[in-house]
Amino acid sequence: MSSIVLRQGLVVGTTSLEIGDVLIVDGEIVGVGDLGDVASGTTEIDATGCWVGPGLVDLHTHLREPGREEAETIESGALAGALGGFTALVAMPNTEPALDNVALVSYVLDRGARTPLDIAVAGAITQGRRGEMLAPIAEMAGLGVRLFTDDGIGVQDPSLMRRALTYAKPLGVRLAQHCEDELLAGGGSMNEGAVSSRLGLVGRPALAEELMVLRDIELVRLTGGAVHFLHLSTGRSLAMAISARNEGLAITFEVAPHHFTLDETACDQFDPMFKVHPPLRPRSDVEALRDAMRRGLVDAVATDHAPHAPELKDLPFDEAPAGMLGLEHVASLTLDALGAAEASPQEFFALLSRGPARIAQLRQSDVRVRHSGHGGAVVAGEDANLVVFDPQARWTVRANELQSRATNTPYDGRELVGKVRATIAKGLLVVNEGALA
Repeated sequence: MSSIVLRQGLVVGTTSLEIGDVLIVDGEIVGVGDLGDVASGTTEIDATGCWVGPGLVDLHTHLREPGREEAETIESGALAGALGGFTALVAMPNTEPALDNVALVSYVLDRGARTPLDIAVAGAITQGRRGEMLAPIAEMAGLGVRLFTDDGIGVQDPSLMRRALTYAKPLGVRLAQHCEDELLAGGGSMNEGAVSSRLGLVGRPALAEELMVLRDIELVRLTGGAVHFLHLSTGRSLAMAISARNEGLAITFEVAPHHFTLDETACDQFDPMFKVHPPLRPRSDVEALRDAMRRGLVDAVATDHAPHAPELKDLPFDEAPAGMLGLEHVASLTLDALGAAEASPQEFFALLSRGPARIAQLRQSDVRVRHSGHGGAVVAGEDANLVVFDPQARWTVRANELQSRATNTPYDGRELVGKVRATIAKGLLVVNEGALA
């Protein structure tokens, strides 16, 4: 029998906050409150001054395996996630080959089961993510896959997207869309505007994102299907998604830490570390995202953790691949966006745990889904997937000290506030005192 007790942290419920202890025995929370003495041999974690809440869940992680293991593997990504406070990750399908069939999904699930975290899979919507023919969505759903996306490129053909939504609806799964019209984006490498003109770089207009958001809202209205919008980056995109959700359409959306932290001026030095798709936007969009987060209007924060081998990020800006690391920074960056000292612990966990778990359906007791419960209340009877987060701790990002195999972080040398003290995943202490246990 293994047991852990978290002592005197601020236990963050969905609507409650209380200082107390949390006792975990054999992977389950068995007591919350002032618990006094516990059985000998229990591992004690001092959580004084920390938030104790459900383990973080990432809807959008690029683990690169199979095909790009030099940048990341399922194991290295899981360990990076644990250090970032995550207990579950959803692996994106833009691997080589794409996760578009039962055999490849099974491979990732099996590899994920060997890691300390729960690794779920997002299957591809179309075969090879080529946007031509639907992938066998029902077969992958039979393995417990609940999200499907061609992430990296949106489904460009509206009639194909309509068929996918119609097909997915009775299966109870959700399609996740990378919103960029590639004809409008036109091979651009940063946001289209005054900064791209000054730098002489081809831009990707905000309209490329916003038109696809509008299109897919109308397709959801037509089909009754469900769509999750990945990494929305403009204020207009958010406004449309929020309005559609308020109408009762099955729309959810996420924002990524780079989009609510960095703006297009970060590209001034032509450093490919700041190249992402959708691109970094003007400061007005950054503030729109932060405002929506503070007002509780955002469904989830997702990292879009995108590791790349160093030699690829050393290419010229317009030739380098898009993407940056996110797993080990996102908790700190989210805290900052919520207002640091004024941040609501409930909203923090709603954005990073409870919202993502709901969208990924990691709260369902479905025997086909080989994962324990995530994003729940911190009460007796819940699975012990927890994080102890110190909102006062200061730390400096060092690219060469990150757990990820890659080092493409734009935050190297930046001091951040808020640090994961401990991560308990599947009832086991994976991270203690900010280091792998």
